[in-house]
Amino acid sequence: MAVELSLSNETEDLLRRDADIAVRMVRPTQGALVARHLGVIALGLHAHRRYLETHGTPACWDDLANHSLIGFDTETAVIRTLRARGRYFGREHFAFRADSDVAQLAAIRAGFGIGICQVGLGRRDPDLVHLLPGTLGFDLDTWLVTHPDLKSSRRVRLLYDHLALGLADYIRNGQ
Repeated sequence: MAVELSLSNETEDLLRRDADIAVRMVRPTQGALVARHLGVIALGLHAHRRYLETHGTPACWDDLANHSLIGFDTETAVIRTLRARGRYFGREHFAFRADSDVAQLAAIRAGFGIGICQVGLGRRDPDLVHLLPGTLGFDLDTWLVTHPDLKSSRRVRLLYDHLALGLADYIRNGQ
C-alpha cells in the first residue's frame, strides 16, 4: 500500500481513496472520515518591495483598484468568502490569474503585483511586504483527514501523526 497525500480543498480524492491522508482548508462534512483540526493559517495581502517602489503602497482597500492584482482563474471558496464580506474581487480584477497557490506566490515574489499568501510565508521572505494587515479578514481553517480504517495501519498512522505535529507547530509558531 502506498501512502498518498492530497493538499486540495476537494474531498472527492479522499472519498474515492485516491489519497490516504488529506490536508483540507475547509472542515470536512463527510461523517465517514476522521478529521483533526490543526489550527488556523492567517492570510494577507503581499507584494514584493520592487513592485511597491515602482507602483506605490496602497493605503486602504479601495487603493487596490489601482494596482496589478494576482488571483485565481476560477471562482474559489476564498473569492466567495471575500465577496460575502464586501471584499469582492472576481476573475476580471486580476492582472495575473492562476489556480495554483504556488504560481501566485511566484508571481508575488517576481514583483508582478499584489496577491494573497500565508502571512507566515510572507514573513520568511524579507522582500515581501504584508499590506493592509487585518483588512483581508480571511484565514484558512486547517484539517488533517483520513479514513477510519486506515488509522490502524502503522505507516498511515505514523505519517498522520507526523503531519499533525508538523503542521500544528507551523501554525502555532506563526508559520
